Amino acid sequence: MEPWQIWTWSFEFGEHPAVIVSNAGRVSLKEDVVILSCSTRRATRAAELFEVILDESDGLDWATLCRCDLLYTVAKKELVRFRGQVTPERRRAIAERVVRSLAFTGL
Repeated sequence: MEPWQIWTWSFEFGEHPAVIVSNAGRVSLKEDVVILSCSTRRATRAAELFEVILDESDGLDWATLCRCDLLYTVAKKELVRFRGQVTPERRRAIAERVVRSLAFTGL
């Protein structure tokens, strides 16, 4: 398990792709990691301000919205199926949107 991998996690609203955004040290040493949720439906609209579209190049079956404005802490053992790895270009986009969504700008 590594940062930026996409796994399946059972959210309160069902099983969905989840992007690991914890740093490598936490992923390798700790039992819990931080993830972002993605939709399971095919994206039929452009990404909004706090979203990024992931697709087949990231290992998913189709264009999928990744929500960058809500972080979840989950047990690694609950991440059940490896789906893929976020491309470097999209990693930067996700990181930018996470920072923007958490109101760290303007400090």
